[in-house]
Amino acid sequence: MKVWLKLLIGALLGLILGFLLPVGSGAVTGALAWLAELAVKIGRYTLAPVLVFSLTVAVYELREDGRFWGLIFRTVLLMIGVAVFVITLGIIVTLIFPPGRIPILIEEQIEVLSLGTAENVLDLFPSNMFSAVFSDGVYLFPLCVFTFFLGIGLTYDHKYSKSVISLVDSLSRIFYHIMVLFSELLSPVMIVLSACWAVRYHGALQTEAFRDLIALLGIFSVILAFGILPMLVYFLKPKVNPWKILYGSLGPALAAFFSGDINFTLPVLLRHTKENLGVRRRANSVTVALFSTFGRAGSAMVAAAAFIVIIKSYSSLGVTAADVLSIGIRAFLISFLLARHPGDGAYTALAVLCLGYGRGFEAGYLILKPLAFYLIAIGAFLDITISSFATYALARLTGFHEEKSLRHFI
Repeated sequence: MKVWLKLLIGALLGLILGFLLPVGSGAVTGALAWLAELAVKIGRYTLAPVLVFSLTVAVYELREDGRFWGLIFRTVLLMIGVAVFVITLGIIVTLIFPPGRIPILIEEQIEVLSLGTAENVLDLFPSNMFSAVFSDGVYLFPLCVFTFFLGIGLTYDHKYSKSVISLVDSLSRIFYHIMVLFSELLSPVMIVLSACWAVRYHGALQTEAFRDLIALLGIFSVILAFGILPMLVYFLKPKVNPWKILYGSLGPALAAFFSGDINFTLPVLLRHTKENLGVRRRANSVTVALFSTFGRAGSAMVAAAAFIVIIKSYSSLGVTAADVLSIGIRAFLISFLLARHPGDGAYTALAVLCLGYGRGFEAGYLILKPLAFYLIAIGAFLDITISSFATYALARLTGFHEEKSLRHFI
């Protein structure tokens, strides 16, 4: 059975279970929250070792071929272009089809969320280099920096590094197959995640004021992921069937939507981009790692759209052109600063937008706290879908692509 089909069956079973469970039961909600946390940890379990060894080999091979910085440069350019396009499009759609006003549901500020940018920079270079490898697996960029220097170190003298390269390459393949085993067993995990999602969604629907925003983000994300992105890929030379790429990305898209967690989804994405889309390991590891760390345009767009709805709900002046420009620029910058937030990207981005805007909107994000799970789900879904299409496009443009037959898709 195809991986995406296993995930879909698990998600459907979980949705049915979630809608049948009593919404107001504290015991049920607490148990589901605990199970969902366990499920996310199971999904993340194999990610760090796969990234350590695969990225190390990728950096070494790309450096040997003299193509490392070329791939990095193209990836960064694509991330910037995608962020501008997606965020701008999301803001325009929100202004053209504005959701209804959202009433004040929370009056007191309970928590303050931040990007922790200064702390993130300090953590890139811990006092002990090996600390980057043996971290909690949430903030992965220090691990990527470690693999970068290790990969460069392996190019120093082949007489000394040859045996180490063989060992790292073997470990990369071994941990990849362990990751494959875990991805094959994610169906029951999806039952838990989708059941928890359904319980929260059922509760959010009881507040009718959220329904317009839910519909807007849901419809727009479907059009973007299943229409606009495939259309853009269609113009690659030579011509490609965009629906084939979309079909090959269904597994990661499902995992991202119901988990809302980038790190949970990355093992599934790494496998699908390699085995379905034919992206070679050296490009796959680097591009996916960069997009998961910095290319969070989907989450930033969701935050910008939600923030505009908040302003239009509580400001008699509405949203001015200057506000739109300011929100767009700040959302663009935030899309590159969510590396420490793999599981709450869109909601954290919304909080930062509110705090930065001021004018009495500092706690505005709390109004949408009951809908945070949905914002996070849509943001993660778009982040992963964009990453999948972008990884394929970069592989085609740089020659790191091998054509895969549809019948061999996992």
